[in-house]
Amino acid sequence: MNSDKPGSIIGGILLIAGSCIGAGMLALPILTGLAGFFPSMVMFLLAWAFMTCTGLLLVEVNGWFNTKVNIVSMVGHTLGRFGRGLSWVLYLVLFYSLLVAYISGSGSLFASLIFFTTIPAWVGCLFFVVLFGWVVYLGTRTVDLWNRVLMVGKILCFLGLVFVGVEYVKPDLLAHTDSSQALVALPVLIISFGFHNMVPSITHYMKGDLKRVRKVILGGSLLTLFVYLLWEIVVLGIVPEAQIKENLAAGKEASQALADILGSSWVTKFAHGLASFALLTSFLAQSLALVHFLTDGLKATSHKRENIWICVLALGPPLLCALIYPTLFFKALSFAGGICAVILFGLLPAIIVWLGRYRKEVPSTYQVFGGKTLLGAIFFFALFVFGFQIYTML
Repeated sequence: MNSDKPGSIIGGILLIAGSCIGAGMLALPILTGLAGFFPSMVMFLLAWAFMTCTGLLLVEVNGWFNTKVNIVSMVGHTLGRFGRGLSWVLYLVLFYSLLVAYISGSGSLFASLIFFTTIPAWVGCLFFVVLFGWVVYLGTRTVDLWNRVLMVGKILCFLGLVFVGVEYVKPDLLAHTDSSQALVALPVLIISFGFHNMVPSITHYMKGDLKRVRKVILGGSLLTLFVYLLWEIVVLGIVPEAQIKENLAAGKEASQALADILGSSWVTKFAHGLASFALLTSFLAQSLALVHFLTDGLKATSHKRENIWICVLALGPPLLCALIYPTLFFKALSFAGGICAVILFGLLPAIIVWLGRYRKEVPSTYQVFGGKTLLGAIFFFALFVFGFQIYTML
């Protein structure tokens, strides 16, 4: 590994948190609101523990290689051509599912914010994809500059929402519980703690110091958990259960629920701002990642800008899907989390580490605690989430 000075732990923590905190958080209060605040906290902790442990398993696997690798390479190393093909397909479906969710979530939000009038949601979707798809086409440098500005906006809106929204919180709304609904949000919680595609980059950033990478992942995932809990308190403490059910049925995310209750207040303005910035940062990051994934997989060429036809291939299908089925925000996120992410970031890391440790006996400078017991628990929890999502879809 490179002997240069490793990257900043604080910087790494912010990278992990930034990759997690995006459009997925807009769905969480609506889905968890059915069960109530306290039952949902159990699901938050389960999802956090599961995704943090599987992230650390990928850190262990990274220690087996002397070069920067992605999860497709890791799976191929242990499961061969079949595993590589499976992970390639899952990655592709995951990207498309997330983009469908982001585009469908942008419709009514951007229609009201940009045009200040009542127009069809599909116009907002189309405007959103054309404008910010163009930013993606302009390339990584342009996306990076936009993302920096949008991240500042997201942070300011979140802080404003917390400070202003606290006075509207009603403790009796937080006391509502219905444990039978607790599992509904679990697949979306899984994807909302999804930082795993960042692990190879963070390992490279830390110059292969796996103990520093471990600190970064623990710190980043805990920061994400803290932000989500604050967001839950604000939304579930303001929006009553009946309104949450209405928004879930209509496919509307949390900022729109706040607007329905409080009208044109500072809380609503900050919530709309947070929703917009969260959707944009997530959309730009995932769109660019999908464009690069397709460019590499299809051996396409690009120069200063991305390949225009690859951009169309990346954004066209999810846009069409969102226009035909405009209420797919929650369903697409649940599918991405309960099917794609739980296999890619749950089942496969446990299988890879089991085979590497106990079959191939690969030497490693870092090993996750828990031995076979932890690997078995991760494997069966992942199977449970997968089975629950299939049951829900059927």
